[in-house]
Amino acid sequence: MIGQIKGILLGIEHQTALVDVSGVGYEVECPISTLCELPPVGQMVTLLTHFVVREDAQLLYGFLTQEDRESFRILIKISGVGPKLAIGILSGLSGDDLAKAVERDDLATLTRLPGIGKKTAERLVVELRGRMSPGGNDQATSAKSPVEDAVLGLIALGYKESEARKAINSVSTDPDTTPEGLIRASLKQMLRTP
Repeated sequence: MIGQIKGILLGIEHQTALVDVSGVGYEVECPISTLCELPPVGQMVTLLTHFVVREDAQLLYGFLTQEDRESFRILIKISGVGPKLAIGILSGLSGDDLAKAVERDDLATLTRLPGIGKKTAERLVVELRGRMSPGGNDQATSAKSPVEDAVLGLIALGYKESEARKAINSVSTDPDTTPEGLIRASLKQMLRTP
C-alpha cells in the first residue's frame, strides 16, 4: 500500500497532480480543496495517499491532511459511494463541513454536491452519523486569499488564468465565501454563459 508520497510537483491537470518521486511520475487524483493548497509547480509536495487496485487500473488518491484522507476512507465504505464520488464530495465540502452537515441532517447542502441525489444524501446521513466528528479537521488556514485559491482551483481544472480570474470576479463575493464556493459558483456561471 502506498500511504504517502513526497516529491516535486510537475503539474496539475483537471483533478490530477503529477508528482515526481525519484524520477517516477505519480498521477494522484485529489479533491479541488487539496489542489487549491498545493505549492507552485516545481516545488516539493507531500501527499497522504490512498491506493486503489482494480482489475483495469491502479489509482492513487491524495490529500494534504489526515482528516481528509480519513473522511475519504469512510465515504468509500458506504454502499454506492466509490472513490470518484468521494473525491467529488470532498471537493465540495471539507471533511469537517461534511461531518457538520451529517450531524445537522442537512440534506440541502449534501444534495448540492455533484452526483448526490436525495436518496444518496439520506444514506450518507444515516451511515456517517457518529463516524465523523465535526471540529476534528482543523486545518491551517491558507496564506492565500479565497479568491486566489479559487483561481488556482480553476486553473487546475484546465481553465486559463484570464478565464479563471474573469469568472471569479463575476460572481458575488462575501467575506465568508470559501474557495470551493467560489469555484462552484464560477463553474455554474461559465456553464450558463454561451
